[in-house]
Amino acid sequence: MEETIDIREILGLIRKRIGMIALITLLATGISAAVSFFALTPVYETSTTLMVNKAKDDVDRGIDYQDVMLSQKLVNTYGEIAKSKVVMGKVIKKLNLDISTTQIANKISITPVKDTEIMRITVSDSSPALAVKIADTTAQVFMEEVSRIMNVDNVQMIDRAETPADPVKPRKLMNVAIAAVLGLMMGLGLAFLIEFLDNTIKTPEDVERHMEMQVIGMIPVFEQIEK
Repeated sequence: MEETIDIREILGLIRKRIGMIALITLLATGISAAVSFFALTPVYETSTTLMVNKAKDDVDRGIDYQDVMLSQKLVNTYGEIAKSKVVMGKVIKKLNLDISTTQIANKISITPVKDTEIMRITVSDSSPALAVKIADTTAQVFMEEVSRIMNVDNVQMIDRAETPADPVKPRKLMNVAIAAVLGLMMGLGLAFLIEFLDNTIKTPEDVERHMEMQVIGMIPVFEQIEK
């Protein structure tokens, strides 16, 4: 019985503060939508895939398990070379970019494809066309540097970067949905806080609950009659 009364009190509180709860939810949703759709710069992402295998001079010898394991380890080593200052500097020079090697490196991520000899060069930028250029140029410069540093020609491009049609960030609808949920939670929390801090007596039920006294009568409110 007590649990039923508590639930009713909670529902009654929500009904009493429904306007405030709805307002906070709408404000949070509206602010998130405005920021996501109009303030945040869209970010586009594209990638180039490369395959690392044994040197061409060893092709006639065949491929064994040790060659595959060595190639997988080389993927991690080559990933560091791909984001080196030398490679980044040459990419900047080739594309005539006015940014530092650190700034362009922050746009690029090198990830090995698990249990394969494939590495993926992913580029994120506000310009989809520039992202494609950076990805393909980084791959080309990287292959040249591997050939120069390692004196081997064992990296081949599998897929070139494609121009992305849609941005990966911001996730507008998800941001709005999260903001709506957070706004609702904030509204409910504020409503319960206000109710908890409010110790005034407004109804007969408040008298019985807080003062443990039974109400035997009520004084009505009369409107003043003008003479």
